[in-house]
Amino acid sequence: MPTDVVLPCLNEAAALPWILARIPPGFRPIIADNGSDDGSAEIAERLGAAVVHVPQRGFGAACHGGLLAATSEVICFMDADGSLDPSYLPMVAGPVQAGAADLVLGCRRPAGRGAWPLHARLGNRALASSVCRRTGVRLHDLGPMRAARRADLEQLCLADRRFGYPLEMVLRAAQAGWRLAERDVPYHPRTGKSKVTGTVGGTLRTVKDMRRILAS
Repeated sequence: MPTDVVLPCLNEAAALPWILARIPPGFRPIIADNGSDDGSAEIAERLGAAVVHVPQRGFGAACHGGLLAATSEVICFMDADGSLDPSYLPMVAGPVQAGAADLVLGCRRPAGRGAWPLHARLGNRALASSVCRRTGVRLHDLGPMRAARRADLEQLCLADRRFGYPLEMVLRAAQAGWRLAERDVPYHPRTGKSKVTGTVGGTLRTVKDMRRILAS
């Protein structure tokens, strides 16, 4: 059975052809469409991807909708904006598939001018440091490319449906005694206009959601 890859999606029509063309053998893309009005879902279906429609708005809602639609033993997550190369999925999923780790995060390394704005890097670094202080698990990035076993993720009972979802996953996994690992992955400038980390406002909203998760 192929490994499912959940791609939360909101208006990523420009990036999807490149991403879906680079999905490696043995992986099945699931586009968790969060209300796109640019034809993203239709493009994904035409290119052979599975599409699940998630009416509840929010990054976490899209991720969780994709998780519930997945069927493989190990599943991956990654952004659908062209900033991450799917060809690195086997490297991220490999330790989980081999039983050497329970959650693997792709540690982003900027590749190209404007790939990761300074304000976004600083916000991410501060959150990663907070996770380290809270859990004792040393991480360099709360990267959106990640892999874990599907049944284990379902048992975490993740509740956030906004931008706090990735952080909640890491915190709950660490508290449950999971083995966490990182693998370096290149991080490219996204395709199209950024809705989150490419803008100061988007970064602030993300950090606010994640700090809410830390506080709770």
